[in-house]
Amino acid sequence: MTIGSVIALIGAGVAIVLSGIGSSIGVSRAGQAAAGVIAEDPDKFMKCLILQLLPATQGLYGFIISFLVLIKIGALGTIVNLSATAGWGIFAGCLPIAVGGLMSAVYQGNVAVSGIALVGKDGDQSTKAMLLTAMVETYALLAFLLSFMIVFLPAWA
Repeated sequence: MTIGSVIALIGAGVAIVLSGIGSSIGVSRAGQAAAGVIAEDPDKFMKCLILQLLPATQGLYGFIISFLVLIKIGALGTIVNLSATAGWGIFAGCLPIAVGGLMSAVYQGNVAVSGIALVGKDGDQSTKAMLLTAMVETYALLAFLLSFMIVFLPAWA
């Protein structure tokens, strides 16, 4: 295995770890808020659960990018010997979802907490709360797409 392959593997690890940390924080905060609402009105469980789940997607995006890197470098079979330049290129491709996933999941969790409070006051407002929370997802998707495009640049073959 070359240094380039190792650098690419580290990039895959960074993508999944940072986006996973962000999702854990966002889901945790939303879950704590949801527990308070559900304690008062158990019928609002599903509305709160949907809002709590939204920050989890960033962790999934990081996982997908990491998995695609593993496939690209052949880590599931015979590892491709990458140059250091190619390894750094793939590493750089992992950074948008790593950092974007971390930050957007945390902020999406914050919006989800507010949305859960809204649902606690008026359960009929859950669609509005979901839309507000989903708006933050836009930036996670952009980070995911950028990572995908960079990782699969022909230059890193």
